[in-house]
Amino acid sequence: MPRLPAEKLEDVLGYRFRNRELLFEALTHSSFAREKSGQIRDNEQLEFLGDAVLSFVVSAKLAEAFPDYPEGKLSRARARLVGTDHLSAIAERLELGAYLSLGRGEEKTGGRSKCRLTANALEALVAALYRDGGLRAAQRFISRFVLPKDLAKARDELFLIDYKSALQERLQAARLGTVSYRVAAEQGPEHRKTFLVEVSAFNESAQGSGESKKVAEQEAARALLEIVDRKLSSNE
Repeated sequence: MPRLPAEKLEDVLGYRFRNRELLFEALTHSSFAREKSGQIRDNEQLEFLGDAVLSFVVSAKLAEAFPDYPEGKLSRARARLVGTDHLSAIAERLELGAYLSLGRGEEKTGGRSKCRLTANALEALVAALYRDGGLRAAQRFISRFVLPKDLAKARDELFLIDYKSALQERLQAARLGTVSYRVAAEQGPEHRKTFLVEVSAFNESAQGSGESKKVAEQEAARALLEIVDRKLSSNE
């Protein structure tokens, strides 16, 4: 798969780098730099810086939007917004993998679509924007691509307890297999849909509903977790 020119990414971002070497560095994976015998810089240092910039900006926005919320609740929302799953989904929308310089081995093993690799590249891109255009440039990118357009409306999804992870961990600890989710129904107009999701595991199932698939999945996981806990407790 031929790599897309980095300049095209500037069009997507709506930002022109004064120092384009920073952009190239952000898009250079260590596997490619090693093949060039260290003659060029990879994006690992920028990734380190970008992680810090992301955490700071997201923390500031959350604290501003929810001034009465406790630290633990804000930390949970921040973890969602700067986590690999969320960042890799953003990278996929930006087609960031298509712009990366990868080594031959990484290219052959599908590196352009690896979640961890593309999430790291996104962090590096944030750092490149910060170093090239200052905090304001990084903030614009984060506000446009990382944060929900309306934090208040996204409140329910942001502050959900992660019942999906809790359910998976409970089942793994008891060696009870995996979990499967499916959308059982969708209701309402396009702009105000309600989703009904069914989750199955351990020969049990439960349902949950919400205004997004993620919320519905969490509600279903919460219901099934209660069932599994009761069943396991009765067997002890």
